[in-house]
Amino acid sequence: MGRNGGRETYSPLVAQRRTDRLRKRPKARKVLKSPFLTRAVVEGLRKKWSPMQIAHRLRLEHPMDHSRWMSHEAIYQALFVQAKGTLRAEVAEGLRQGRIKRRARSRGAELRGKIKDMVLISDRPAEAEDRAVPGFREGDLIVGAKNQSQIATLVERSTRFVMLVRIPHDRTADNVAPRPAAKMNTLPDVFKNSVTWDQGGEMGHHKQFTMTTGMPVYFCNPRSPWQHGSNENTMGCCANISPREPTCPCTRRTNSMPSHTNSTTGHDRRWDDLNPSKRSAKCCQTRGGALTS
Repeated sequence: MGRNGGRETYSPLVAQRRTDRLRKRPKARKVLKSPFLTRAVVEGLRKKWSPMQIAHRLRLEHPMDHSRWMSHEAIYQALFVQAKGTLRAEVAEGLRQGRIKRRARSRGAELRGKIKDMVLISDRPAEAEDRAVPGFREGDLIVGAKNQSQIATLVERSTRFVMLVRIPHDRTADNVAPRPAAKMNTLPDVFKNSVTWDQGGEMGHHKQFTMTTGMPVYFCNPRSPWQHGSNENTMGCCANISPREPTCPCTRRTNSMPSHTNSTTGHDRRWDDLNPSKRSAKCCQTRGGALTS
C-alpha cells in the first residue's frame, strides 16, 4: 500500500496496472540504463573489486542518491547475461574467480560429496562378514605423489588376494568405474559377489559398474575407513608398486630394488619384502597393525 499511494489514496486498479507494467520482460537492466553505474562497475572490476565491494562503495559514496545504488546480484546478472563472444573472456579476466557463468553455491554445497542411490554397508549380505564365502571384495584408490597418478585396489575378503587396476589421466567417476569393472569381468561369476567402497566420488557411477559386472556396490559410512579393513591392511604392501612414495623406512619400491634370486628358494627377493611378516614390526605396526604408505 505504501508503494501505491498509501491508505488515503490507494487504488487497487492503479496498483494492478503498476504491477503489470513492472512485470513486463525483457526489461533493461539498471546498470545498462545508467552510464554512471556502467563506469562504476567497469572501474571496480579493473581494480579487482568483487561485485559486492562495488555495491557497498556506491552506497558509501552516494548515501542520499538511490538512483546510483545497485545490488551485487544485479551486477552479477548483468555481467553473466551479457557475456557472449569475446566479452566472456573479458568477464573471466575481470572477475576474481575467473568464472563465466553463475554457480549455485548453496546447491553445490548440499550435493558435494554425495553419491546418488548408494547402498550402505549395513545392507551387505551377512556371509560377507565371516569371510567364509569367497567373492566379496573391498575397493579403494591409492593416489600417487602430487595427486598425479592413481591405482585402484580390489581385495578379496576371504583370501586377501589383491588386484591392482591402473587408472590413467584422472580420478573422475567417468574414468574410474569402467576399469575395475573390466578387471572383475575377467573372473568367474562365483568370485563376483559384491564390492565395498568408501564414499569417494570416483565410484559415483556405481550403477554402471553393477550393470557391467553384476556385482552390487556397498558404501562405507562417512569417515569410517575401518569398515573395509582388508583394503586398508593391504596399503602397505601395495606401496612398493603404487605411485605413492612410502613413508615407512622398511618399505622400498620394487622398481628401485635390485633383483636378487635366492639360491635356495629360487624366487625373487623383492616379493619377500612385500610380505608383512618379513618387515620390521616396530615401524610397520600402525593403525592397529595395518601397514601404511
